[in-house]
Formats: sequence, C-alpha cells, structure tokens
Amino acid sequence: MEATREIYWNIGHGVVLPMYLLSIAAVAVLAWGFWQRLSLYRIGKPLNRFDRYEERVKRMIGDMVGQQKVARVKDGGLPHTLFFWGFLTLFAGTLLVMAQADFFTPLLQITILSGEFYKAFSLILDSAGLVAIVMLSALFVRRFIIKPEGLETTDDDYRIHFLLFAILVTGFLIEGARMAATELTQNPELARFSPVGYLAAQLFTSYDLDSIKTTHRVLWWLHFALALGFFCAIPYTKLRHIVTTSVNGFFVPLEPKGTIATINMEDESIEQFGAARVTDMTWKDIFDADACTSCKRCQDRCPAHVTDKPLSPMKVIKQVGEVAAIDPAASLVDTVGQDALWACTTCRACQDICPANIEHVNKILEMRRNLTLMEGAFPGDEVRTAVSNVEVNGNPFGLAYASRGDWAEGLDVQLMAEGGEVDILYFVGCYASFDKRNREIAKSFIAICAAAGIKVGILGKEEKCCGEPVRKLGNEYLYQLQASENIELIKAYGVKKIVTTCPHCFNTLARDYQDLGLTVPVEHYTTYLQGLLHSNRLTLKPEPFVATYHDSCYLGRYMDIIDQPRSILTAAGGRIQEMAQSGYDSFCCSAGGGRILAEEKLGTKISEKRVRMAQETGAPLLVSNCPFCLTMFEDGIKTGGAEGELRVRDLAEIVAERIVL
Repeated sequence: MEATREIYWNIGHGVVLPMYLLSIAAVAVLAWGFWQRLSLYRIGKPLNRFDRYEERVKRMIGDMVGQQKVARVKDGGLPHTLFFWGFLTLFAGTLLVMAQADFFTPLLQITILSGEFYKAFSLILDSAGLVAIVMLSALFVRRFIIKPEGLETTDDDYRIHFLLFAILVTGFLIEGARMAATELTQNPELARFSPVGYLAAQLFTSYDLDSIKTTHRVLWWLHFALALGFFCAIPYTKLRHIVTTSVNGFFVPLEPKGTIATINMEDESIEQFGAARVTDMTWKDIFDADACTSCKRCQDRCPAHVTDKPLSPMKVIKQVGEVAAIDPAASLVDTVGQDALWACTTCRACQDICPANIEHVNKILEMRRNLTLMEGAFPGDEVRTAVSNVEVNGNPFGLAYASRGDWAEGLDVQLMAEGGEVDILYFVGCYASFDKRNREIAKSFIAICAAAGIKVGILGKEEKCCGEPVRKLGNEYLYQLQASENIELIKAYGVKKIVTTCPHCFNTLARDYQDLGLTVPVEHYTTYLQGLLHSNRLTLKPEPFVATYHDSCYLGRYMDIIDQPRSILTAAGGRIQEMAQSGYDSFCCSAGGGRILAEEKLGTKISEKRVRMAQETGAPLLVSNCPFCLTMFEDGIKTGGAEGELRVRDLAEIVAERIVL
C-alpha cells in the first residue's frame, strides 16, 4: 500500500471553510490584542530601532530559531529550547498538511505527503511531539514541584501549561484514533513510522468503528478549539512573549555593547534629565516589559541580588511595565527604590544571559541620571565627597593633580607636555596614578613596553579622571566636563594610539569618547601585550605557576576580551584553574557602576563572594586585569578571612617578572 493518509479523514472537506473563517477570527483577536498594546508602548519617547533592517531581521531569526541564549542556561534552558523546537516543528507540519489538502492537491494535483517523504514526515512529527511533551513535563516539574527560589508562579502559568499539554495530548489522541481505524490492521508497516500515534491507537482497539469515528470527531474539534484558544490568549497572557520576545531580537541595539546615550548638555530646551517617570523612558523600555518571560536568569546572575541587595533586574523590568499600564504619571524611581538603583554594578550579567534581549542596565542608568542631575542624590556621603574631588582635583581621592605623574619618576616615559615622539599614549587612570598598590601595575606596564622597545608617553598632571565612575552614577555633566578636557589634550598632542591598563578607562575612551569627538584608536594592555608577543617584540621566559583568572566585566562582557589574557598567562607558564563562573559568566568584583566610590552597606560583600569562588579552585593566586578588581579583591581577601590562602596580582606584574631582555 502507498505510504500516505487521507487528510480530513472522518471530518470531510466541508469543514475547510468554517475552519479557515474561525482561524482568521482567532488571528484577528490576536492582532487586536497587540494593537491595543501599541498604545501602551507609545507613551514612551521615540527611539529608532528600524535601521539596518536586513541585519535586524537576520538577528531576530537567528535568536528565535537558534535559541542559543536560551539553551546556554543550565537550569531550564535546554528543556525550553527542545520544547520550542518540538512545538515549532509540529506547527510547521500542520501548515504543510493544510497546504497539501487545500492548495497542492486541489489546485496543482501534486501530492507531497506520500511515499518515503511521508514516512519521514510522520516519524519527525511524532518525535517532535514526544519531545515537546517530555520537555513541557520537565518544565512543569521545575516550576510547580521543585519551585526554584525567586521564580514567580501565577495562575497564568497553570493555565498556559494545561493548554499546551491539552493541545499536544489531543493531537496524539486524534492520530491514534485515525490509525486505529485505518492503519493498525490495514497498513501496519506504515504505522511503525508514527510510534507515539501507534501507542495512542492501542487505546481504541476495543472500540468499534463507529465509536472510533465519533471519538475522533469530538477530539478533532476539541483540539481545533484549543488551538484557536491558544492564538486568542497570546496577547492577553504571558504567552505574549512568544511574539514580543521574538520581535525583541529585531529591536536589539546594534551599537557596541554598553553604549549610553550622550546628552547634549548645552541644549537649553531640555527640562528633564534622566527618567523620573515611565514617560521619560523610550517605547523600547516599555516593550521590554512585555518581552520579559520572568525566567529570573537575570536575577540569578545579578551580583547585587545574590548578595542580598534590594535589586532584582527582573523586578525592575516588570515594575516599568506595571507603572506604564497602571499609572504612567507615577514616580518610577520611587517604585523601584533608590537602594535598588544604587546597588547596580552595571556588570551587564543580566543583559548577557537574557534570552529576550532586554536592556536592563540603561534603564537603571537613566533613573540614576534623574536622581543625580535633577535631585542631587548620591548613594552616600562618601560618594558625594569623591564626586566633588573629581570636579575639583580631577580624581576621586582629592589628591593634588600636580602629583598625578609622580609614580613615573625615574622610569622611561615621556611627558607629552615636554614634546618628543612616542609610540603610544599610556592613559594611566586615577588608581594607577595615585593608589600605592596599583602604581605597581603602571610600573610593570612601563617595564614591559621598555623591553619591547615601545616609547611611552603620559599626560602626567594634565590627565583627568576619564569620568566613567561619575557617569555610571548618573552625573553626565561632570563626565562630559572631564572627558572634554582629556580629549582636547589628546588631540592637541597628535596622539596616534592610546593604551590603558584599566578596563573602565578603556571602555570610556574607546567607545564613549567617540560621541564627543575622539577618533584615536584605544586598546587595553592585555590585547596590546598579546600583539607584542605574537610579533616577537616581546619574549617571555615561562616560569610554572598555578592561578585562577578573573574576567573583569568591562573587559569580558563589554569588550569580548576573554581568551587573550589567558593565552598570555599560559605563555608566562601559568596553569589556569577556572572558577565556577568565568568568561561571559564571570561574577562581578562589585566596583563597577561607580560602586568603587561607595561603601557596600547592604547585604554581604560581593568581593568576598568572588574571593570564595577563587578559593574553591584551590589555586593560591588570583589574577586580575583591572585596578578596580584588584582593589576590591585585596579588600575581600582581608575581610573574608582568606589572608595567607590567596594572593591577588595583576597580569602585568606576572608578565614583567618573566621578560627576556
């Protein structure tokens, strides 16, 4: 017998017209629901996310079909991905059946679903349905039985799981009833290619043919009604994320990661800086709330949240959506809470793991801008003092700007003010200029450059704080003041290349300063040293050591520099024992987002938690690439009781000790 089946068996082709009319009505309900949501998004400010159209479409399809960010999460990621693929395969199969019955056969007299293709089709769809049911069961157990801490469960979740189970189960029961009547005895060879349907068919072996047909018709209409209900429910329940999360892949920012909108501080027409209310945010900020799946991955990755600070990135996104829907004029800052806003380290762990491409950090920064520029608020008096010091002395320590270059006395460096050609400008930063411990990193970097024959220039007392900490605290005005002075100097000296040892300076000069007119290429010293090694301008004598390496947030997640520092450590003789959270999954040191200037008064210390992760590797040495990280880890080692067990050093120090002259 030919391998095929009768489409609309026992239902008849008379069902086609009402089926399509009802389907169109369901799609209309879906479209109307999202049309109503548009009015909610429109209360936000304009934002162009329709540029580079083809690139956005490719990104959206890749994120949606590939499910890479979903699968990346260990807890629940793989089951969700497999369920999505299974359900998507079933939907595609249903469309193909409809196309065969209502287009190919009546109009073109072509039968696609026959022969070997039909066998493969049946086997694939049965397998996809089975995978979908098993994975949905796993997700059900996780949400309703295991109940991971922090995972919110509502009545919507119960209804959605029941609806999806019902659609999948009735689909197999329909197949089983049809097979019991047409394949079990008539064409058992074909039945083998529908293994799940074959099992379902056993439920009907005791039925007579009329009973099977009656049951089949009832199940068919029930399944169809459930499918229509599924479409109608999408815009009015959490199911809307099926659409909004997928579309958010189109709206993802295409600028470099960590890009912040630069305010025109000279525009006298601006009356509101930052976001006090949801109407001060963009439509995309409100749309993000609809795209959120409440999976809590951002919350689980947030260093502030897991150390008992009052910040949940997931909650912030939901609060934006709730305020937009209930009372757009309400104070968004008061709803979220100042303690939550100040707790953010801007590490981007939340955004990096988010499968919905939600932008958490910039929302928090906009609310901080309102607090700082409109209300004059600070996380604490110590921050107020540090910000004042930056404004007066160009550094957060309040030390005399004239002493900024004292660390370089006796070293082979060129002060730019004294003239002379240099290969690179070393933008030292505040910590390497003034902090006793971090000055050793600056000296190590100069020693490395000298060994490679690199002539280094510095600005010395003319250099100012890059402005990154105060900008992340919301003080755009002071940031631009510092940045403008630095940019004018760099341009005046005709600098050809800038290298920094601070990832925060690196990000700020390489990306943020571009908005203010800096075009000079900027590089972090880790990639710069790797280039010197590869070009044989620098040679190291490997000396064996065991260490664990910390990926600073502003070098790893912000700049995608993950492997290069590790290759340098390996070249220096190092054996790296990775922490549980490393690479893009690295855990913050706590200093980002301007928190380097603030005391950590709430919860437990983030730096202590990271130090414990380092201790768990058994390595005696913790290697960092950032002055902020080094400072926080030395503090965490002392307060966390790890003195004598763990030592922290910068990558530059290790390299400098192994130079072959």
